Amino acid sequence: MRRARSSFQQRKARTGLLFLTPWILGFIFFFLVPIANSIRYSFNDLKASDNGYALTFEGWSNYSQALYVDANFVRNLTTVVTNMVVNVPLIIIFSLFIAVLLNQKFFGRSFTRAIFFLPVILASGIMVSINNAGFMQQIMNANLASGDPSGASVNGFLQSIELRGMLLDIGVNESIVNYLTGAVDRIYEIISQSGVQIIIFLAGLQSISPSLYEASRIEGATGYEAFWKITFPMVSPLILTNLVYSIIDSFLNNKVTQQINSIAFQTLDFGLSSAMAWIYFSIIAAILAISVFLVSRRVFYHD
Repeated sequence: MRRARSSFQQRKARTGLLFLTPWILGFIFFFLVPIANSIRYSFNDLKASDNGYALTFEGWSNYSQALYVDANFVRNLTTVVTNMVVNVPLIIIFSLFIAVLLNQKFFGRSFTRAIFFLPVILASGIMVSINNAGFMQQIMNANLASGDPSGASVNGFLQSIELRGMLLDIGVNESIVNYLTGAVDRIYEIISQSGVQIIIFLAGLQSISPSLYEASRIEGATGYEAFWKITFPMVSPLILTNLVYSIIDSFLNNKVTQQINSIAFQTLDFGLSSAMAWIYFSIIAAILAISVFLVSRRVFYHD
């Protein structure tokens, strides 16, 4: 009997599963056991001994200590989440804006693209120490030494333009002013975290068919209308991709992860550090789920 031929959707599903196979195998062989152990440790008190380690069941006490006893965990967690909420929209907007500019035809375009991708290179390996010794880092350290941990004054470097006063004078809402001035204060951080997002947006912009823009020009559409009616809808799936990437990237290396590593490998309290890690993971998962749910409803997929 002749076998029924697979549909296009079935072949696509098999191809996708084949593409995910390396990740699935890597998760099973390298991550599944450590994840299970970390869950077990979070409910126990781990004591090292000559024969290995011994676990004493503690229930939810590690979680209670992390949330209600530890003086720094909740404060660091609040700071990290607040920074993420402020930075991620700015990173997405800045990345899309720069990608649209870099997608235009002009002399030295490849060199300019490389400049905007440099922060990604600087953020890796030995270049971190060079980056930390840079001009902007010296400014931030000077503010910390002067008792301004937020970096808002930046020794008069960024506030010299008096942006806040100017916006308030023209009647802009105070909450919007606070957000915009915060963006100015965070400009170095935003640029340094936007390299990958710019590349992703550039790839999406270059995949848009020029015939769509030609048809819009024939119909008399302006550049502004072409952006909102063609460019923005066509790159909206990549906005979702960059949103997920930016959220995860903002949670990778911060005060919370440093505190978890310190408790685990300096004080050797693996139970408390595991509980903190799972609280942190739960918050990240919740933020990702809410963000994806809200943004995915507005994404346009062109067939």
